[in-house]
Amino acid sequence: MDDYLMDGEDTGPGVTVRSAGKSNVEFTLRNVDLALANSLRRAMLSEIPTIAIDLVEVITNTSVIPDEFLAHRLGLIPLNSENADKLLYTRDCECDGYCDQCSITLDLQAKCSADEVMIVFADSLTKENQGPTPDIGKPVVSEVDASAKGRGPVIAKLRKNQELHLKCIAKKGIAKEHAKWAPTAAVGFEYDPYNKLHHLDLWREQDAAEEWPKTKNAKWEDPPLESAPFDYRAEPSTFYLDVESVGTLGPNTIVEESIKALKLKLAAVVSELTGAVDGEKDYEPRDPVMNGSNGAHETTMDHGFTTPFNGGGSSAWGGALGSSTPFNATPYGAPTTAWQ
Repeated sequence: MDDYLMDGEDTGPGVTVRSAGKSNVEFTLRNVDLALANSLRRAMLSEIPTIAIDLVEVITNTSVIPDEFLAHRLGLIPLNSENADKLLYTRDCECDGYCDQCSITLDLQAKCSADEVMIVFADSLTKENQGPTPDIGKPVVSEVDASAKGRGPVIAKLRKNQELHLKCIAKKGIAKEHAKWAPTAAVGFEYDPYNKLHHLDLWREQDAAEEWPKTKNAKWEDPPLESAPFDYRAEPSTFYLDVESVGTLGPNTIVEESIKALKLKLAAVVSELTGAVDGEKDYEPRDPVMNGSNGAHETTMDHGFTTPFNGGGSSAWGGALGSSTPFNATPYGAPTTAWQ
């Protein structure tokens, strides 16, 4: 132990929870560097697996909303994603399209028979299969949404004799693939509220201190002394985060899963550097750009020589399944060109 450290001195990474609620949490992360804090923020935004509607089979739609608009609105409806790790990714499942092991099937049936306008809410979606848990895949109904009266987001409005019958397939994914899988509505991130490090060049007309009011995080730090010299070697070590959930996961779960995602990525790097064999690794990195492999150490990657769709499938205008792009078939010295 360092002899210069006083007993009880805070030297390691620490977290102070400032406020916690059902949909958001504010906490302070200290004694870490900027790279780690920003990596945690990015992981919370795009690396946490959730459940969202990915396929929509339109059986009947006599509303004024086109099928594509309905599919887009359904994909953005938050679904309960607790215990999402018990559901397989579709790319890792052995089924042909989707099954109970990798998807949740939802059904929507609504028909207006009255003269008044009928509003179809998210709670009209009903589960057809059980899934890993009874609640996974159910629409999230916000208790604070007074306009929806606790029924969730609005899907469509129907007039008399208009009808909707949809079959929806919800799958597991991460926001790096599509924003509909994002578990967070926003992640507030700030450090150095007094701008002691001069990382910000504040535009001003007269006085920057008056035109740029300090945030609420400033009360957690001591204001700088006007006579204090500038320390060009100083680095940020305290960060203020505000995590707001969309409802698919609790804010505490989002933070925990982001740490787990970082650990998995670091394990993949360590495995590559140490040359661990496939049988020794105990991680499963979640990265949609891996073409379905379970880690960077897999030897099934195509190194970019095949088209990414369907594992190298053909395009809509020709070519056989499994065809590759014309690698080494460019007009720069190769015998043939890409259009021959």
